[in-house]
Amino acid sequence: MAQGWGGTDRPTTAFPAQHPAQAQGQAGPWRPTDAVPPSGPPPHPGVGPGVDPGTELGQRKSGRGLLAAGIVAAMLVSGGLGGWIGATVAGGSAAGLSSPISATQPEGTAPDGTVEAVADKVLPSVVSIDVRSQTGRGEGSGVVLTADGLIITNSHVIGAAQAGGQIQVRFDDGSKAPASVVGTDPATDIAVIKAETSRPLTPIALGTSATLTEGQAVAAVGSPLGLSGTVTTGIVSALNRPVRAGGAQSDQSTVIDAIQTDAAVNPGNSGGALVNMNGELVGINSAIASLGSGNSGSIGLGFAIPVDQARRIADQLIKQQYATRAVLGVSVSDSPEGDGALVRAVEPGGPAERAGIEQGAVITGVGERLIEGGDALVAAIRSQAPGDTVTVTYASREGDSPNTVDVMLGEAR
Repeated sequence: MAQGWGGTDRPTTAFPAQHPAQAQGQAGPWRPTDAVPPSGPPPHPGVGPGVDPGTELGQRKSGRGLLAAGIVAAMLVSGGLGGWIGATVAGGSAAGLSSPISATQPEGTAPDGTVEAVADKVLPSVVSIDVRSQTGRGEGSGVVLTADGLIITNSHVIGAAQAGGQIQVRFDDGSKAPASVVGTDPATDIAVIKAETSRPLTPIALGTSATLTEGQAVAAVGSPLGLSGTVTTGIVSALNRPVRAGGAQSDQSTVIDAIQTDAAVNPGNSGGALVNMNGELVGINSAIASLGSGNSGSIGLGFAIPVDQARRIADQLIKQQYATRAVLGVSVSDSPEGDGALVRAVEPGGPAERAGIEQGAVITGVGERLIEGGDALVAAIRSQAPGDTVTVTYASREGDSPNTVDVMLGEAR
């Protein structure tokens, strides 16, 4: 049960769910948790500091379940797309109507658990985000955490603002306010911004991603293609899906342990809410699969950062403007011999070395999760918190029987 804010392993590569402009737990209010101190930045975050990444991280075997289609950020970048959408919505489908159609809306409150009730509850807590800089414009979505203006979104949504750009948020009632960056963590694709407004906002009700199940009904709320206040529905299609956040194609440091959903997620949904049918936040929409033909609309494969992970990172960004994450202290790639993550390097004195895991070992399990490749291992470790103890199953380079060892995870920025 969530007390306020705070699988299957088939690696795939994802593009952010942002609009490109030119280039079932109980909910509670947001309450920051204790911050975790950093221990130094690794060149390979989420694996271990001081270790170079494996040289074959970009190579993928078809048996790993890698999508032939790429994955794109669900962020909307401007260009001709906004005008095309406007023309289609404003003039295309309406041309065949000779007279307006009216309908009488029923009075009263929608029954709990219906899509209508979810929309009524969630829409006031979801905002559109517009970022403008000298290099272009980007649009995405965000979720209100606190009444005084703290908003969570994706790091890739507000990336342009890091270089002097301006951020504007649009609320459900149509009003707008400027916003500033509180903190951002590209490795987990989480950012927090602060809306500069004196009026109290409506914080999202918080759920937990720990109790999600495959087949559970969910809704995605955001601003796809600049169309603010859009609600789509679907189910949780899979859990613990290794996905590279922010659209990174070759950097393992961005791998997240994603929720997969068939709720329609399109460019502009990045940073928006994935909620359960109680209207509680369970994930932050981040990426979508693409067929790779230049089209990046929904094909029923959307990916969200689990709220329990997003919460931990957001807490730290709010308190200290940076975040830390769990590391095993190894550099890995897919095993060429089959399932598993091949250990290519071990950080001296790190968690793996202290536990007796050596270079050349093949890690095949973390806890009850099977590990099919390098990305799957990074995602499994990244889903933990620094200081957590996990049981790692591995075979040594001599190919002996599987060994199991308990490892206390380290931390890195």
